[in-house]
Amino acid sequence: MLNKISIFSLTLDKLAQKVIELNLKKHNAIQIYQWIYQKNVYSFLEMTNIAKSSKDKLTNVFNFNKLKLVQKIADQKEETIKFLFQLSDDELIETVLMKFDYGYSICISTQVGCNLGCKFCASGLVKKVRNLLVEELILQFVEVQQYLWDKNKGKITNMVVMGIGEPFDNFDNLKIAIDIFNDHHGIALGSRHITISTCGIPPKIIDLAHQFPQINLAISLHAPDDTLRNQLMPINKKYNIKMLIDTVNQYIKITNRRVSFEYILLKDINDSVDCAHRLGKLLKGMLCYINIIVYNNVNEKKYKPSDKYASFMEILRTYGLTVTKRLERGIKINAACGQLRAKHSIK
Repeated sequence: MLNKISIFSLTLDKLAQKVIELNLKKHNAIQIYQWIYQKNVYSFLEMTNIAKSSKDKLTNVFNFNKLKLVQKIADQKEETIKFLFQLSDDELIETVLMKFDYGYSICISTQVGCNLGCKFCASGLVKKVRNLLVEELILQFVEVQQYLWDKNKGKITNMVVMGIGEPFDNFDNLKIAIDIFNDHHGIALGSRHITISTCGIPPKIIDLAHQFPQINLAISLHAPDDTLRNQLMPINKKYNIKMLIDTVNQYIKITNRRVSFEYILLKDINDSVDCAHRLGKLLKGMLCYINIIVYNNVNEKKYKPSDKYASFMEILRTYGLTVTKRLERGIKINAACGQLRAKHSIK
């Protein structure tokens, strides 16, 4: 069979349907899931509790094709590693592994390139080619987890969907992937350990609230008003700040979950005292916290990191807001989303 199905593309329910169609037992699907995601076995021949006749049928239908590792760069001191993977059509994506006090966190990409065009971001240096397939979302996790297992370093405990691409622009595939990540027979990554970061697409935010109310939501805001956000993030011309904030309030009402607002502090752009006060007034009283982010320099962009963190954060706190400064990671290895891929793709 030429067009075999990627085993990594299927939820447990879908896999069960397939094995039943092959006249296998439903419980074989659970066994396969456990072999793949809990025992990192990627061949039916090595699955010892499945009959040989069943293995032959499965081998004719499914493949275990993996991603190709093109480059891996690490900051050993921080234990931050960026992986550059090649897909079956030779396109490139990035995945980042980070070590924190609580364990390992992975940042995955959702698209090949990005069309949202945020002015400060490296992800859009190479425009969107396509959405990632379900198996390509899953395999980023699988490949990096395999790296940790090979080093005897334990499990990935958290995931942020914050790499190349806008997650809500590939939400149909992401929803299937989340079901696979969540399944307790497999990866068993709980929803509260997953964060989706979006530039702000209101209809999809509401979809997330209804379908995955336990998943963490992070909004890339980066400006306190439409004039500045229009300049930095073209998506704001379609979904302005009022629409975005109204939607986030609906999300909070539905889920009763606190939302994170991400704010990259850019020198002489959005780091003024006035910006801090306007941001404070905008978010005052919301069930949220603000994550101030250190800007990773991108050679192709004109923006520079600000040094006004302390004063900016102090002003925000006067509005009763919870404010944190994100721990700086990956600066030495150009770990900002899209930097490594752009280096390989732009000639």
